[in-house]
Amino acid sequence: MSGTAHKKAYTAQDITVSFEARRCLHATECVRGLPEVFDTSRRPWIQPDGAPADRLADVVRRCPTGALQYELAEGEAEGPERPTRITPTPAGQLIIRGDLALETDEGRRTETRAVLCGCSRSRLQPYCDHSGPCGQ
Repeated sequence: MSGTAHKKAYTAQDITVSFEARRCLHATECVRGLPEVFDTSRRPWIQPDGAPADRLADVVRRCPTGALQYELAEGEAEGPERPTRITPTPAGQLIIRGDLALETDEGRRTETRAVLCGCSRSRLQPYCDHSGPCGQ
């Protein structure tokens, strides 16, 4: 998993889930998908032992921003969707799923999911951080 400086890892026997808070746009796919694992009222808020690894991986892949990622105990990580899909939102964001290489302030990052800023006002370029009109 690239760009690990800002990620926190939560490890269970069969899966490790990582979370990069600065990329989270609160789509709540995780909380709705597996409330027994993702509960913002608990600490730690991610408890990966709360569901089988395959089910947890399915819910992590629903996260549109890529703030949540996973790696299975055997070292298998999420693969990209093919073909790559780009979906514009009415607010101007770009939701992208596929085999991505993004240039960031921290260098090139390999991704499978991202929400990119369409208004150029994000402080987390190229990612949307809700600081401009496209994230509101």
